[in-house]
Amino acid sequence: MKCSRRKTTPRVVDGVVQFKNRRAPTPNYYNTPQTVPVIDRERPGSGYRHLLKKRDVIDFISILPDWEELSKGLNVIVLAPGEEDTDGWHDPGVVAVCAWERELWREVDDEYCQEHADTLERLGVPCEKTKSGSLCKFSEATTKAFQLLHILLHELGHHHDRMTTRSKRAASRGEGYAERYARQYENLIWDRYLEVFELE
Repeated sequence: MKCSRRKTTPRVVDGVVQFKNRRAPTPNYYNTPQTVPVIDRERPGSGYRHLLKKRDVIDFISILPDWEELSKGLNVIVLAPGEEDTDGWHDPGVVAVCAWERELWREVDDEYCQEHADTLERLGVPCEKTKSGSLCKFSEATTKAFQLLHILLHELGHHHDRMTTRSKRAASRGEGYAERYARQYENLIWDRYLEVFELE
């Protein structure tokens, strides 16, 4: 058997070295626009659990009055792994709700409690004062409601902020805009939420 050397160097075409292997990134919802937003549920991570299911997100977006307009430019809603001190996040075309701690009750600082006082009161979440802040006694139903009515709406507010700027590249109006957006929509869809989801 004749032994011959394999050619391992790439070709040169018109003075440009050709890549030997495929270099294009694998298409996914971070780098490829989707016709309708995908709902992705990732592993919750150690010490966390997902209380939201894909079905909950689908049912929730069905009660949003202008979902067709809001979903423009949105590739995915991610039920993401839990992160310390993070309820949710957004990237261009992506909004995420993080998994909740395994223990439903959550100790928060005074600032967090004040920022979310209206929502917590509306959901009937009892909060007890502690040395370092407040202990919010969430149940499964109130956690789900908080994640949908506040966290998801807040992250969608960042997406709306980005999509209503001229460049559509950055959410330039910041946290204040997203908070106002979440509160406005929470008030708007509260009655419809109670028709679709149980709060007790």
